[in-house]
Amino acid sequence: MKRIYPVIFTQTNDGILIEVPDMDIVTEAKDMTDAIDMARDAIGLKGITLENSGQDIPQTSAISQIRPENGAFFGEGESYTSLVDIDYSAYRKMVDNRVIKKSISLPSWLNKKAESAGINFSKTLQDALIELLDIKSLRP
Repeated sequence: MKRIYPVIFTQTNDGILIEVPDMDIVTEAKDMTDAIDMARDAIGLKGITLENSGQDIPQTSAISQIRPENGAFFGEGESYTSLVDIDYSAYRKMVDNRVIKKSISLPSWLNKKAESAGINFSKTLQDALIELLDIKSLRP
């Protein structure tokens, strides 16, 4: 699921303050490149956290509805509104690299042959599942 959120960026002498009103997020960054990355990361983390707890991800507002003068950091520097996109599915795949332990059953003769050949069972199963599910493009 892809979304685009309006974000208020406030340039200060010390860096950039970031507010994503639709997600109730505030964060900061050292420069604009970092600010976009930080905004996207904060949006992604909040979104998957909401999904994990069974809550809906907030809908996005139109950029015209988000006014810098209503932002949390207005008056602390030059504020302006821009858009930041997020692909929640891709973000989840990027950050959710937990290892899940699975038990498998093999015939004894196959296990012995694979072990004597030095086969890494976990890697082989992962590779086979990635190919079977046609998700090769998601490999790190």
